[in-house]
Amino acid sequence: MARIAGINLDKEKKIKVALTYIYGIGPARASEVLKKSKIDPEKRTKELTEEEVNSLQRAVQEYKIEGELQRKIRDDIRRLKSIGSYRGLRHRRGLPVRGQRSRTNAKTRKGRGRPIKKKRKV
Repeated sequence: MARIAGINLDKEKKIKVALTYIYGIGPARASEVLKKSKIDPEKRTKELTEEEVNSLQRAVQEYKIEGELQRKIRDDIRRLKSIGSYRGLRHRRGLPVRGQRSRTNAKTRKGRGRPIKKKRKV
């Protein structure tokens, strides 16, 4: 089992897919990392040699990933809130930030409303 950036990669998956298990690496960046380290994307993780795993680790270290990336995102949101920007206000209120409509279709960001209890007739 290959361990890159503190994440155990699934040994049965192709390395291009397995790299996407690391927070901050998607399909495009996984392809880029594999091209830099000269590894075939169709190879399974269990087929990698120790040398290939080391070259992958070096290539992945060039990017912000995992905790470092999450910390940066959290700090960016905190900065937006503190300066009182529109995006910061949307974050603070728990509403959609990127221009989506909020009159309807914002259930995941706003949360589900509680149904109103019916009054019992006496």
